[in-house]
Amino acid sequence: MKQAIATSLLAIGLLAGNAAYAEDYTIDTEGMHASIQFRIKHLGYSWLYGRFDKFSGQFSYDEAKPADAKVEVTIDADSVNSNHAERDKHLRSDDFLDVKKFPEAKFVSTKFTPAADGAGKLEGDLTLHGVTKPITIDVKQIGAGNDPWGGFRRGFSGSTQFALKNFGIKKDLGPDSQEVEMILSIEGVRK
Repeated sequence: MKQAIATSLLAIGLLAGNAAYAEDYTIDTEGMHASIQFRIKHLGYSWLYGRFDKFSGQFSYDEAKPADAKVEVTIDADSVNSNHAERDKHLRSDDFLDVKKFPEAKFVSTKFTPAADGAGKLEGDLTLHGVTKPITIDVKQIGAGNDPWGGFRRGFSGSTQFALKNFGIKKDLGPDSQEVEMILSIEGVRK
């Protein structure tokens, strides 16, 4: 009897210990439930918006230990889309992304500092145009739950800004066009 009770307590302890763990997610790019957009001032007169149509990635997140969150995203630089074919050719050229030489951009997180209400700061290394530099992304959790297809999803939004010259992009579009803002909407499906 004592052995049965001990075994039961051990089993309960193991189950309780495993109740909170990091969940791994694949970013849902198939259904286009994720996006990587950017905006930059055009000569200081207006905002130019664009996006990357092809990217992939994954993240892990544990509600009990959000500071352990990890993210990795790879972007196909050739998929840049500003809704203007000639401009997109220019963005792919060696004036900007130089996609022949640097076909991918990549972000790998190094630290997440959670704040209230699912917000936080995600730090990591961005590799763009062959240059790797640390950036910080302001993150907000949008929600999590079951989807209609029997899966479980979790979504975040984020934004960051950085100077193009920090990544070796030297094309000068004027003093008001030195920084680009990235706007992220990431929805993951639990593996």
